[in-house]
Amino acid sequence: MSHRLGSWTPPDDVDTAVAVRGVHAGYPGAPLVLDCVNLTVGAGRRLAILGANGSGKTTLLRVLAGSHRPDEGSVVSGGAVLQHSRRGLTAHRQRVQLVMQDPDDQLFSADVRSDVGYGPTNLGLPTDEVAARVDEALAVLSLGSLADRPVHHLSFGQRKRVAVAGALAMHPEVLLLDEPTAGLDPAGVQEMLAALAALEAHGTTVVLSTHDVDLAWRWAEEVALVVDRVVHQGEVSDALTDTDLVRAARLRPPWSVELLREMGVDPSGAGWPRTSAEVAAVLVVAPSQWPHDSRATR
Repeated sequence: MSHRLGSWTPPDDVDTAVAVRGVHAGYPGAPLVLDCVNLTVGAGRRLAILGANGSGKTTLLRVLAGSHRPDEGSVVSGGAVLQHSRRGLTAHRQRVQLVMQDPDDQLFSADVRSDVGYGPTNLGLPTDEVAARVDEALAVLSLGSLADRPVHHLSFGQRKRVAVAGALAMHPEVLLLDEPTAGLDPAGVQEMLAALAALEAHGTTVVLSTHDVDLAWRWAEEVALVVDRVVHQGEVSDALTDTDLVRAARLRPPWSVELLREMGVDPSGAGWPRTSAEVAAVLVVAPSQWPHDSRATR
């Protein structure tokens, strides 16, 4: 299936933080997961990777992180092709950190402070620098009050934030998050999004995978949809309103887009409202003033 986003290129004024070029990736004895995939992570740009469960989102993140070596193609990191050698991967993992969906896969220490300091300690950093990085990461993720708490006494959402803090303590340029809001209640989702905003304020580029279209719609600037082993990347307002593409990804358009179209309102003419408040602001005006959407069903 061919879609119009296949020829997307990043904005000229955005530097590339990390990218994959012509990547084929899979696992022994199994069908190919990614087939000649290209993806660009722009520095400072919010990117959401979307797709149905099992579509290859996690494999793509692992390729970006250097933890899964592609069968063909390359990862471009720091302006150079990533070498899957010990030296190359060590340097790459100081630039790019991956936090998996299940925090218990990445929490190793007895208490929060020790766990957040695990990575910097393994880098051989001086004790005072490790302590400074830990304090900074705990403050950014609002975890200071839990610093001495046993990890196994934390809630699921708290453990997720501790895993993110551990990655942040490595001072990465790019943070890759696999389904960071999965399993969280609404309050936990808001806490996670607030934490991501704090990371961005510290200069970290955030990439997250999700199958939550509405989350991607209100958070991301760009999206990459994984469809039939291929990645289609584009601006969020283009990609998530391409009905054929979204359906091919076994997803649905954002609720606000569906609602406005059903009411005969052109979401583009309304400025692509992202939040419920923005949708309400469009609908409070007289219907005669709504931007008309000829595609809407009546």
